[in-house]
Amino acid sequence: MSVDPITLEIVRNGLVAVAEQISTRMIRSATAVIVKEMEDCSGAVFDRQGRLLSESASIPIHLNCIGLCLRTIIDHYIPLSDWHPGDVVITNDPYAGPTSLSSHHTNDIIAFSPVFWRDRLVAITALNTHHTDVGATWMASRGWNVEIEQEGLRIPPVKIVMRGKMDRQMLALVLNNTRVPQSLENDLTSQIASITLAGAEVIGLFDRYGRETLEACFDALMAYSERRTREEIGKIPDGIYRHQEVILDDGERGGPYKLCLELTVSGDEMTFDFTDTDPQIAGPINAPLSATYAATFYVVRCITDPSIPNTEGCKRPIRIVAPAGTLVNAQWPAACIQRMVVCHPIVDLVMGALSDAVPDRVMADSCGCMYNDTSVKHPKTGQRIAYGEVVPGGIGATALADGANVLSCHVTNCPIPPIEATEIEAPALFMRREFHVDSGGPGRFRGGLGQVLSYRVLAPESRFAHTSQKSVVPPQGVHGGRPGKSGYWLINEGKNSEQRLRYAIGDLEILDNGDTITHYGAGGGGYGSPLVRPPEAVLADIQDGLISVESAKVDYGVVLAANGRSIDQAATSVLRENLLARCSIVAGPDREDT
Repeated sequence: MSVDPITLEIVRNGLVAVAEQISTRMIRSATAVIVKEMEDCSGAVFDRQGRLLSESASIPIHLNCIGLCLRTIIDHYIPLSDWHPGDVVITNDPYAGPTSLSSHHTNDIIAFSPVFWRDRLVAITALNTHHTDVGATWMASRGWNVEIEQEGLRIPPVKIVMRGKMDRQMLALVLNNTRVPQSLENDLTSQIASITLAGAEVIGLFDRYGRETLEACFDALMAYSERRTREEIGKIPDGIYRHQEVILDDGERGGPYKLCLELTVSGDEMTFDFTDTDPQIAGPINAPLSATYAATFYVVRCITDPSIPNTEGCKRPIRIVAPAGTLVNAQWPAACIQRMVVCHPIVDLVMGALSDAVPDRVMADSCGCMYNDTSVKHPKTGQRIAYGEVVPGGIGATALADGANVLSCHVTNCPIPPIEATEIEAPALFMRREFHVDSGGPGRFRGGLGQVLSYRVLAPESRFAHTSQKSVVPPQGVHGGRPGKSGYWLINEGKNSEQRLRYAIGDLEILDNGDTITHYGAGGGGYGSPLVRPPEAVLADIQDGLISVESAKVDYGVVLAANGRSIDQAATSVLRENLLARCSIVAGPDREDT
């Protein structure tokens, strides 16, 4: 059956609205800061076969794993014939099924609910939500875990709601394994309610259009997404493209480790082969295969037309090869709470491989994975709490624009929690949040800046966990762009007890009441030679407090006039000519970049 384009577009937007409402309801009803302020949840809608129809504009690393998890459940645990009206299935087990195609880590509980219309299964609604604590060795599963059993309760795919009735014993088991039972109970029941209400919204579409028309729209949407994606891939020159990134670049914890990619573009299809990537390690950074899929699909969406609907069709031209037991396809019993340490470099890995093939579509390296997390028993309420943020940093520049400043980058995409909200919830006093000046990589387009974040803990025995990727090997620039600055953590900056944290990813630090935590965030890499950046743009950056006068001169070849408010055009021309000549000598006669 064919459908007219107007009906198809109305249905498409209706499905997207359902997915967005799933996430919005969760955010507005949550009690955990990571959800209500940082919006760490993602909704999706699938057809009756488990094929993606729509998703919310939320957390990219969530979105492309929900469907993989659903397929694992259908194929290995609960076949579609056993789904009934009013059921809700949940899981958080990264190792559900024969391989790691499920939730990425134990804090992410994914919930699914079937939608029935006139006694027929017609769709499935879903919501992936990060819950604060599921009973790991340490609050919020932080620390240098070496096996999955240290990362909390693992829930295999089970029905927590059956035909509309909550399984109170199952709920009690889950709540008995967390330090924050009240918060988890509220947020888990909110998660269930959100997808249940979404089912009623999907039924409304079927009531309006009927099953035959709507299912024809579903097939047409997926076919359209596939066709458009193949057209976009077809614009990339055929070939084999390779790139390599390192993680745990400080050399500690046995690092650095390699992520390797051989990307083959053939006609309208792409194969991502991670075969030469290092084996999984006894540490929490291993990425389940579902996480590797999610990060890879994210980059494909970045380099293709954003107007293409996000459906199952987008994934059909993509093939991923990731050997089991590697950093990109973790197997039990590998710990994986910090899988983003692998997933963020996967983005840079793919961008780097494509940088020569499609230079106008890629971006320079970004800040990578950065977290801070402080857990403590609140001195006033006595409740255990965890606070922090997915620490935003600088985003890599592109061929069209400077990188974004102070943003939770790429596959994370969490908003920054307001300082006031954190101070209300937690015993902490924030002292600084400002740009990390000169942290953006110089370039024709400048890399985004990281931030300087500093706060004082106001409770004894606060347990602090941190991550700061790209601490030694900074975010690289492309096509003549220069690297951004690396990031680092300081305890008690400026005091006799000042300590620079040794590990880029560390164990828990036990802090005293009054200790301060300061993070200098990494900036993104630059794009193109900084010596061709318009001097007026450099002056604007100085005036905005993004770069220093010294960097303007040394990195960009821009000299200010004596008044400090305008450009000395003559001196700038001479300096840039000298710097360009020096770069040409260093680069050699066959290099066009400076």
